[in-house]
This record gives sequence, C-alpha cells and structure tokens, in this order.
Amino acid sequence: MPIWNPQAETMSRDEMSQLQLQRLRQIAEYVQRVPFYKKAFAEKGVNPADIKSLEDLSKLPFTTKQDLRDQYPFGLFATSTDEVVRIHASSGTTGKPTVGAYTRNDIKLWAEVMARTVSAASVTARDVAHNAYGYGLFTGGLGFHLGFETVGATTTPMSGGLTQRQLMLMEDFGATVLGCTPSYSIAMAEEAENSGIDFKKRMKLRVGIFGAEPWTEEMRREIESRLGIEAFDIYGLTEIIGPGVSVECESHTGLHINEDYFLPEVIDPDTGETLAYGQEGELVFTTLTKEAQPVIRYRTRDRTILHGDKCACGRTLVRMEKVRGRTDDMLIIRGVNVFPSLIESALLNVEGLEPYYQIFVDRPKDQLDKLEIQVEANRKYFEPVDMDKLEALQKRAEHMLLDTLGVSAEVKLMGPGSIERSIGKAVRVVDKRNLYKQ
Repeated sequence: MPIWNPQAETMSRDEMSQLQLQRLRQIAEYVQRVPFYKKAFAEKGVNPADIKSLEDLSKLPFTTKQDLRDQYPFGLFATSTDEVVRIHASSGTTGKPTVGAYTRNDIKLWAEVMARTVSAASVTARDVAHNAYGYGLFTGGLGFHLGFETVGATTTPMSGGLTQRQLMLMEDFGATVLGCTPSYSIAMAEEAENSGIDFKKRMKLRVGIFGAEPWTEEMRREIESRLGIEAFDIYGLTEIIGPGVSVECESHTGLHINEDYFLPEVIDPDTGETLAYGQEGELVFTTLTKEAQPVIRYRTRDRTILHGDKCACGRTLVRMEKVRGRTDDMLIIRGVNVFPSLIESALLNVEGLEPYYQIFVDRPKDQLDKLEIQVEANRKYFEPVDMDKLEALQKRAEHMLLDTLGVSAEVKLMGPGSIERSIGKAVRVVDKRNLYKQ
C-alpha cells in the first residue's frame, strides 16, 4: 500500500528523535506567549532552556481537558484571532466544549497527516470516497475531506444521516471507500438488509476507515463480514488536530502515530511517571508544530501501549495499540473496574446477539450497583417469538459477561430496531448513580 510521505514515515529513530527534540524546544519557547503555559512552566520551575533531551519532556507540565474548559473559549490561543482561519469544537456533552483552532499552516498540517492516514488505508486518486462523518463543529467530516482531496480521491461530502440516500449515492457513484463511525457502518448494513439490498454485490466498497468512537476487534469482524470490506482503525482528538493523529496500516498491528508532529508518551495515570514501550498506561500528546492552539503534554485519558519497532509495512513511526478504554469512561461496579469495550467484546462473542446495545448503571438507594445491558437479539428469535430460545440466549449472554467482567450483569434482550441507531458517536453508557445520594 502507498506511503504518502516516505521521508517522514520511514525516518530512522535517530533522525526522528533529533527532529522531535528540535521541535520540542521550539514549541516550549513558543507557548510562553500563552499566559496559561507561562504560569504552568513557572509553577513547575522549568524553563524552555532546560530541555536538553527528549527525556526532559517529563519536566514539563501536563494539560488536562479541565484546563481547556477553564480557558474556554480562546484562553489557550497562541495567536490572535486574526490569524485563526477555522475553529472546531467537541460536543461539550459533559460541560463546556473543547475548542480546536487552526491557522492556515495548521490546516496544511492537517491535510498532510490526513493524506498519510487515508494512504495507509490504501486510498489513492483512483478511489471514490464516500465521507459519512459529520460535517460542522465535529472535526471528522472536514478532516477526512482534507485527506481524501489531498490524495486526489473523488470525494462525496455526504455527512451523517439519511441512510437510504447514503446507500443510493454509494451505489450510483461507485464508492470504493467509506469513512464514518463504526456504529454507523453497521446501521448502513442493516438498512441495506432491511431494504433487500445485497451490500456486497451491489456496492463497490473495498475499504472502510472508522473512528470517533471506541470499537473492538469483534466489531471489526462484524463490519468486515456484513459490508465485505477491509476495516481500518483511526485515532484522533479535537485537542490535538482532529483525525490524523494515528492510523492502522495493512498489517493491522497497531496505529502509526504521526510523531513528527504529535509527540506521544504513555504515563502511569496515578503517578504521572513516564512508562517504557510495551507498558500500558495513559496516552499523552505534545503538539510539536501547532500554531493557533498548541498543547503541552495533553492527558487524553485513553489507555494504550506504545511499540517502537519497525512495522512490516516499512513505516518506522511509533505504533499505539487499539485504545483499551478511557480512564474517565471506566465504570466501577461493586468494586470491579469495567470498561465498556469489554462489554462489547463479550456481547459480540455470543451468537444470536446483534451489535446494538446500551449499558445502564444504577444504584437504587441503600442497594448495590446494578448493571443492566440492553441488547438486540437476532430477528430469528422473534419470527415467531420463541421464549425458550430467548431465555437460553439471555443466560448465555449473562454467563459470558460474568466470565469476561468478573461481575454479574442483567441482560435484557430487545427486539429488532429497539435500540436507537446513531449517525455519529453512539451513546453506549447511561450512568444513573448520580441521581442518588451516596
């Protein structure tokens, strides 16, 4: 598969380290123009001149999502708004939105890393790309648009929703590449099945690039089976650039990080200590060249492992494993740590269950935590309704969850179409425990 920028993506480790150190020194000096960082550096007792090696990165202050919210909207800008040509923002469902700002050079950077991203998934100028990521404040749609157009692919800026129309345009335009959230790709496959459309025969799709929400290897197999494509995982976040931070190659042995622009670390989430390759911890990024809104040691809350060995694809860029969960998404159920991704893995390993589910956590007054999973059962259990088979399926699911999680959960089987389909990020967890006094 093509490598968009071989000079950067196959650079030797020594060359990469030298480039990163040079850029780290520059960005540490550059952010002194931001009052927040000037104060944070002073409180840590560190000066940009103190950076002599990449190991000195650990001396610099962390940045958290709360810091970004506290500085909302423009407190972390390192340029005037006259130089900012675009602003994106996260959904802000749990507070103030997280702002992402871009100068013209930042947009060029984004186009470069997105070209690398789609190229890693084998997209070229010969492809027709159907972009069903949401356009607007969300970075997905316009980020992928930049990448597809930069490599020369014919791009359909569809955005999300109107699934029947999506299917029609994918077929009529001869789309070979699909970009959307993994949950929406399954919704597309289901809509095609319900409409009597043979997705594999009538569509020319060969590749899908999926991100913006956590998804498991079990979900990958489901997508590839139902859509007849090769599925690639991507990783990005508004605070760093949007999509374009990392992507899988054809080897599917981790996601290559564009580390010449985004310097990665994995730290112990409790102590802040930097961990070595091969150790699981919290992913942290420092933007090395961002102009409008650079960030120093941003704590993503995503848990992963970094690997520094050369990949079979020829790229030497550090690889991150698929995110194993978020420290702030982790559920503590009766003293047991539970990641939603583990629940998805367990459910999709039970034959007869569909990949549509929601997790409900409750704590009725003076009672222990209650974990309920609502998940759709295959249509065959309802045509006609077979209570014995449904009960057996429910027990299999509950046993699988107990074995996987180490904590019991109540499974409620739902009929086809019962759980709302998402055109963007799926809402998987509803935690009701804050409704009760602790």
